Amino acid sequence: MLGYHVPDPDEAMLVSGGTSKDNAPFGVVIGRGKWVMPFFRKVSYLSLAMFEAEIKERCVTKQAIQLEVRAVIAFKVANDTQSIVNAAQRFLSEQEREMSVLTGRIFSGHLRSIVGSMTVEEIIRERQRLADEVLVASKVEMSNIGLWVDSFQIQSIDDGNLGYITALAAPHNAAVQRDAQIAQSQAAQRAAEAEQESLRRRAEYQRETAILQAQYQQDIDKANAEAAQAGPLAEAKAMQEVLTAQAEQARKEAELREQQLQAEVVKPAQAEAERVRILAVAEADRTRIQAEAAASNNRIALDQLLIEQLPEIVKQASNGLANANLTVLNGPDGVGELVNGMVGQGLTVFNSLQKALSSNDGDNAG
Repeated sequence: MLGYHVPDPDEAMLVSGGTSKDNAPFGVVIGRGKWVMPFFRKVSYLSLAMFEAEIKERCVTKQAIQLEVRAVIAFKVANDTQSIVNAAQRFLSEQEREMSVLTGRIFSGHLRSIVGSMTVEEIIRERQRLADEVLVASKVEMSNIGLWVDSFQIQSIDDGNLGYITALAAPHNAAVQRDAQIAQSQAAQRAAEAEQESLRRRAEYQRETAILQAQYQQDIDKANAEAAQAGPLAEAKAMQEVLTAQAEQARKEAELREQQLQAEVVKPAQAEAERVRILAVAEADRTRIQAEAAASNNRIALDQLLIEQLPEIVKQASNGLANANLTVLNGPDGVGELVNGMVGQGLTVFNSLQKALSSNDGDNAG
């Protein structure tokens, strides 16, 4: 049947019944379509997808110890034309089953061979080396049948119930357990230390918090006390200022009163005392003059003597008043009055002396 055929992305289309390039027995088409003439051409398909094969093989090591090895092979038909032709000629009828069986057999044979050249210790320690050597050994045969191996992974190695692998692992297990116990002990110790450190820090935090709270409370109490005392202190301060002002006012009033007393009492008293002293001196002089006149019985001489003594009397009175530190309250008029008073006092003394002398003369005449 005439038609246009297109293979899937993971397929190779095989067209037989005609000539092909590269001397291939049939044409190979990948990734594109092609017109195919019916009756004269036949179209088949070969999968290029990935396949998987598992193997489980009992192998004997270099030490004659049997091991059971499990492995997985991932493979596929190679993409080149020659590999597709080789695979199609071998597996086209039952591709998946036949490829898996043949691949398993190839790898099993090489696996037994390579395990036989290694010790158990080497197989266990160098599992990847075993896999690489098996893969390399199988590569040529797989290429001849048109297959490409993507990976070969060893899943498990078991010695059955011999206990050889277990014995090999015992020291390591013991070391692991010992290390685990040490690590667990160290972890427990670190946990205890961390807990102790946490408790210590918590205690320090609580102590610092308590100290700060006490300080805060102290500041609050101090502020409250200062606030409580602020009113009385302000009142006391104001009262002190009032008392100070009153004391200053009293001092000024006392000074003023002292000045008034000096002007009104002390100085007038001093002036009066000086006046009395002057009069006493004049009286003494009068008495002396009377005595002298009486002794001389000379009235003219007495008058002459009084006249001569009058300036001295006035002078003494003026000197006494000058030393009296009097306060003159009415200016020039007061000064004039003071001088007139002094002259008047002198004349009064003079008149008194004359009267006394006249009296004495009369007494003497009688």
